[in-house]
Amino acid sequence: MINIWEVNETNKMIEHENLDVRTITLGISLLDCIDSDLEALNRKIYGKITKAAAKLVETGAEIERNYCIPIVNKRISVTPIALVGQAACKGPEDFVAVAKTLDRAAKDVGVNFIGGYSALVSKGMTKGDEDLIRSIPKALAETERVCSSVNVGSTKTGINMDAVKLMGEIILQTAEFTKENDSLGCAKLVVFCNAPDDNPFMAGAFHGVTEADAIINVGVSGPGVVKKALEQVRGENFEVLCETIKKTAFKITRVGQLVAQEASRRMGIPFGIIDLSLAPTPAVGDSVAEILEEIGLEYAGAPGTTAALALLNDQVKKGGIMASSYVGGLSGAFIPVSEDQGMIDAVEEGALTLEKLEAMTCVCSVGLDMIAIPGDVAPSTVSGIIADEMAIGMINQKTTAVRLIPVIGKGVGETVEFGGLLGHAPVMPVNPYGCGPFISRGGRIPAPVHSFKN
Repeated sequence: MINIWEVNETNKMIEHENLDVRTITLGISLLDCIDSDLEALNRKIYGKITKAAAKLVETGAEIERNYCIPIVNKRISVTPIALVGQAACKGPEDFVAVAKTLDRAAKDVGVNFIGGYSALVSKGMTKGDEDLIRSIPKALAETERVCSSVNVGSTKTGINMDAVKLMGEIILQTAEFTKENDSLGCAKLVVFCNAPDDNPFMAGAFHGVTEADAIINVGVSGPGVVKKALEQVRGENFEVLCETIKKTAFKITRVGQLVAQEASRRMGIPFGIIDLSLAPTPAVGDSVAEILEEIGLEYAGAPGTTAALALLNDQVKKGGIMASSYVGGLSGAFIPVSEDQGMIDAVEEGALTLEKLEAMTCVCSVGLDMIAIPGDVAPSTVSGIIADEMAIGMINQKTTAVRLIPVIGKGVGETVEFGGLLGHAPVMPVNPYGCGPFISRGGRIPAPVHSFKN
């Protein structure tokens, strides 16, 4: 039973501490849209999405009004298009046509992003998989709301290095195709290892083939709430620190649970999962880096950063799983550079480097996220960064991802402005030494031995 004290406390978190529900994401299966005729495929996809999501934005707005809980985004994820389009799409241009259909459907139902322009190639690529991947630069350049992801590795299968090599090239092509907008297309492209199939957060969301025909997933947020709570226990020992984070995560997740259940009830669609990730925004006071500083670091990136982030991630999960029986997705602390003002400040002060961010990804939810790098970087260097991050995920049996933005025409120290939730970022240096022969070997890095547990 919710009492008046809890209601008042939630109102305070919303009004003063940047608490919000980051997204309601409607997952839609497109498996029943598969057709060998491209025109029929596009017609079925558009019809399925617009029918299933007709009331999504309206429902989110109603919940906001009724409960005074901000719901920042309403989004859609669909079955990986590489699977859906295999029969109809004879080449990259056909996949681009499907991307435009997704974009039109997203605009017509009023969502800000639609995810699932994706391929799952951790062990190998079909011709359809490769065609979709090669279509990504043009698809993201010619659409507004489509997000793309490619899963190139897993703990069970190893890392598909052919796909890693290709993605280094595709990311740079996407940067070139969207260079008039500071290579913004790359902000909508994620490379995964161990991608979860119930992720509500863009750009990596897609509707897994093991999911129901349609599901409601909710992603909560609240770095500002955690920081505010930690200010009240400044100087206390780790036991008090951990308990405070855990209790705060519980409260944040309960808000998400309420929204998810209400959206599910009103739309008549099953509730899937709550993703309780701490997802920062460029807003002042809504930063994961500032939480790390409140824990006791001068800047994110200082010695102790990885330990502090591990503590934060673990306590967020412990608090969240007590608040909901259906926690999934990524769940933990995001560390996107451009979307977190504290991370931006740390980079500009020289406290945070690409190598330190990589170390932090060993214990956080995702990986190297929203990092601007020089546009003249070599494709093999981008592939090498991807390979390193995929290896962290594969060996540690966790999800890792890379969302790099090589900004064409800009170099180290310059700033790129993305706007909105994507924020702005300083262009970070990358290691100048090459890895071309390593990336060019081809084939697959085998799965680690512990992956064969039954």
